[in-house]
Amino acid sequence: MAGDWSRRGGRRRQVSRRRAFIGCAEVGKKEAVAKVSQSGCWGGGEETLLRERPFLFPWRADMGQRLGKRRSMGQKKEEPSAPAAPSPSFAMAYGDDGHNLREVLATFKSCLDEKSEILMDPYLAGWKGLVRFLNTMGTIFTFVSKDAVAKIQIMEEFRSGPHKESYRTLQSMVSYEMANNLVDMKKNTERPVSGCRTILRLHRALLWLQLFLEGLRTGGADCKTSVVCTDSYNASLANYHPWIIRKATTIAFCTLPNREAFFENMKVGSNEEAVEMLGEALPHIKKLYDITQELYSQHKLLDLP
Repeated sequence: MAGDWSRRGGRRRQVSRRRAFIGCAEVGKKEAVAKVSQSGCWGGGEETLLRERPFLFPWRADMGQRLGKRRSMGQKKEEPSAPAAPSPSFAMAYGDDGHNLREVLATFKSCLDEKSEILMDPYLAGWKGLVRFLNTMGTIFTFVSKDAVAKIQIMEEFRSGPHKESYRTLQSMVSYEMANNLVDMKKNTERPVSGCRTILRLHRALLWLQLFLEGLRTGGADCKTSVVCTDSYNASLANYHPWIIRKATTIAFCTLPNREAFFENMKVGSNEEAVEMLGEALPHIKKLYDITQELYSQHKLLDLP
């Protein structure tokens, strides 16, 4: 009898240790997920990434279902509802693009006014075209396009709001928000999102896209798009992403199509015509980037949280 109680007590202690270990592991997992969430790069932690970007985790393809809504015991399985109408953000990102990339990039050329200030409306229109182009290449680029759609919508709300004239150009926006203390320099969540922070995210993504398209232009017929894209990413957006996103993104780049497929999707003609078009358009993108970079540097806005 004493031996039985001893064995039972040992099993109880073993179960307690196991539960304690699992509890510690869960706490560690929550802290890790919270850390990724606080980075603000994609707007969510590991579980959000798995739901919204399963293509970045091909080795965990079943996680989307396992992280979905679970039914409680005895609850009946819900019948599938009719599909909802697409949201404006979905239409912007995945809608049919009636313009070729030449016309999209030409929009950025019209961004500068006579004072060399960046006009907000053509800038956002150019980004809409870039989003549609990126999504013609498949879901691999949603790590940029989905975030860009959200930022475009925020800026369009500013442009249609009561202070829309203050957001007519990039320079007027910075002056207005800095003068009225609207820029959150220390990530104070009580303040509303600012235009300066929103444009900064698009500004960083524009550098990646400029470097990537330039790499396609100067690369040979046998260049590896995965290498070009990874190098461009490491020189730009990777500096602001946590490790888990950097790792998953660079792995996903290995599935990119070849250079010819990108040129074909630009809808500007032959490969030679695509190279020529990029050579004419990319200097305008770089000029916009340089003007924005200098403006943000003057106001110490390049490291906004």
